[in-house]
Amino acid sequence: MDSVIGVNNLNKIYGKSDSTFAALKNINLDIKQGESVAIVGKSGSGKSTLMHLLALLDSPTDGDIVINGKLSSKLTRRDKDLLRNKQFGFVFQQFFLNANNTVLDNVILPLKIAGIGRRERNMRGLQALKDVELGDKAGNKANNLSGGEKQRVVIARALINNPSIIFADEPTGNLDSVTGEKIEEILFSLNKNKNITLIIVTHDHELAGRCGRQIRMKDGMMIGGEK
Repeated sequence: MDSVIGVNNLNKIYGKSDSTFAALKNINLDIKQGESVAIVGKSGSGKSTLMHLLALLDSPTDGDIVINGKLSSKLTRRDKDLLRNKQFGFVFQQFFLNANNTVLDNVILPLKIAGIGRRERNMRGLQALKDVELGDKAGNKANNLSGGEKQRVVIARALINNPSIIFADEPTGNLDSVTGEKIEEILFSLNKNKNITLIIVTHDHELAGRCGRQIRMKDGMMIGGEK
């Protein structure tokens, strides 16, 4: 398998002078296309910081991140925006939906940002909703959905640009166990059937156990026990 993300001696330090805090310390990591990877650890371990750096939502203090052969430090801000829009999908614990817009409008937002025409946006949005079994909810307002339905809308939005990587931060954290299992099934089905690389940050040991590999974080460092 080809590498989609490579990390070399990655460090992230917050603050200045006497009040610095090392959130990540000398992280080295390689993630292959089609892998499912869980980043696990207690609160403050650095797992969310690591995901934000891998997703180019933040920049490291030093060290290298290589995305599909491109060194992130050489990318302009516009390059990073385009990369996130075209190759990444995001699924967060908070839904970040516009409650007063329709489900379809929420799903097609990345296509609108990318300048795709309305007809194609709607066609692709409806297909993405069908993929998560919400085709009949396209015209509903987002605030009228259940928590599980909102999370499926978020997954549909993450799929709209046919991403090669999905980043999921506690994707089942706000859901009951039955609904959470449905969300898990969708994510792992995408990983298996579409060869989408799945990177999940989670406290849930059962969810982490379903991934092909676990990266364990403690005090900003990767520790032993990768699966």
